[in-house]
Amino acid sequence: MISDQLVDLSRLQFAATAMYHFLFVPLTVGMVWLLVIMESVYVMTGKVIWKDMTRFWGKLFGINFALGVTTGITLEFQFGTNWAYYSHYVGDIFGAPLAIEGLMAFFLESTMIGLFFFGWERLRKEHHLLVTLLMAIGTNLSALWILVANGWMQNPVGAEFSFVTMRMEMVDFWAVLFNPVAQAKFVHTVSAGYVTGAMFVLSVSSWYLLRGRDVEFAKRSFRVAAAFGLASALSVIVLGDESGYTVGEAQETKLAAMEAMWETKPAPAGLTLVAGINEAQARNDWEVELPWVMGLIGTRSVSKQIPGIHDIKAKNRARIVRGIQAVMALEALRRQRDDAAALARFNEYKSDLGFGLLLKKYVADVQQATPAMIERAVNDTVPRVTPMFWAFRVMVGLGMAMLLLFALAFWSTLKLVCGQSRWLLRWALWMLPAPWLACELGWFVAEYGRQPWTIYGVLPTHMSVSTLSVQNLYGSLTGFVAFYTVLLIVEIYLMVKFARQGPGSLGTGRYDYDLTLKELQHA
Repeated sequence: MISDQLVDLSRLQFAATAMYHFLFVPLTVGMVWLLVIMESVYVMTGKVIWKDMTRFWGKLFGINFALGVTTGITLEFQFGTNWAYYSHYVGDIFGAPLAIEGLMAFFLESTMIGLFFFGWERLRKEHHLLVTLLMAIGTNLSALWILVANGWMQNPVGAEFSFVTMRMEMVDFWAVLFNPVAQAKFVHTVSAGYVTGAMFVLSVSSWYLLRGRDVEFAKRSFRVAAAFGLASALSVIVLGDESGYTVGEAQETKLAAMEAMWETKPAPAGLTLVAGINEAQARNDWEVELPWVMGLIGTRSVSKQIPGIHDIKAKNRARIVRGIQAVMALEALRRQRDDAAALARFNEYKSDLGFGLLLKKYVADVQQATPAMIERAVNDTVPRVTPMFWAFRVMVGLGMAMLLLFALAFWSTLKLVCGQSRWLLRWALWMLPAPWLACELGWFVAEYGRQPWTIYGVLPTHMSVSTLSVQNLYGSLTGFVAFYTVLLIVEIYLMVKFARQGPGSLGTGRYDYDLTLKELQHA
């Protein structure tokens, strides 16, 4: 049996590298569409300021993109080094979207980003705009295929387990692609990236306006970011509702943990705003609730119940007992593939195979599992409630604060007082870290809430890891954290350096930004 320390270290290493990587991804996904908007205005109006806005914000985008690629490559290697059995078990499904992401998306965005930076004087402005648009499409396609793979881990559809190969095998590619969990996760995640890009531009523009420098440049950037950010923040909230519905359909345990819902409540269930969670006694000592809201989000009805943790555990206990039969039948088939009785028993119980495998954490032969071991496996099926509950609420609170900020910023642009409300500019500046914190919390809720599974309901995490030594994991974890911290410091240093320089770093000299290109040539 694999030691808990090995599993925990493997999880910690992947979590650390993934969350470092995700510091770069949202800004890349979001800023690229702001570049498309700015360059489109330049092509339509011919005003040089919009070209300079595209080039300046594009420079900051490029820095972030390069470091995001550097941190992302490592993640794919970790599937083979730290999660060898997982890679064998799901390679037939998981490999397809990742390969398509590399061929369809990464090559496209990588090619177009080169033309974006070096094609300004070599391409007509309409052609350069097409390059920027293709770069944006490539970036979002990259996110799509990665989230299709991740969505399958959350809701494994379109695949079946083969006792011959001892792995999951794809039977319906289109079911994997159009997995409702994957699609909801994609639109929700990219919308969060759009908010991040908008907040970055809004905050930096506010910094310029507070100091009275590059005012015309900053005002235009502020307006674009405010409008794009408001639309994106509204999208995050609407699509977050859809994501909540798909979680309720596919992952009842995660939804119950997020809501600290210990008991099944009469439909429609209320939304718990805050609560005093008592995990030791599996109850809430107190709670503040909004009636009906959770039922509408989680079920889209007023009559369907959302199961509580205690009822979910009872259901999981029965599945673990059935899973024992599936594991025993599988082991018989491995000894003798033509055992008809074992095959019939396996087909009867195979839907609960993953739950039977949970016992492998405590006993090699699941037939020897004691009631105490079964109870421990049942408790494992529910993640800790307190971090899930509060992480989700902080994320939502940050989202609401950003929505209010973008709404006020957009209103200030409509009232033609952009840059005059210094309290609003200061608020925008101090809110700069908010979207990153919200994104990291969102990923924590999604991934921690899936535990104890790498593939929800199918493959337990403790069975997915490679047989590495603890010493190797400590060494590689230390190395990754140190290296990624250096990259993060480099990113912050370069971003601050070029942001402080402002559009003057483009070397275009001083001129009236309200002149068109034609007027500038005559001047």
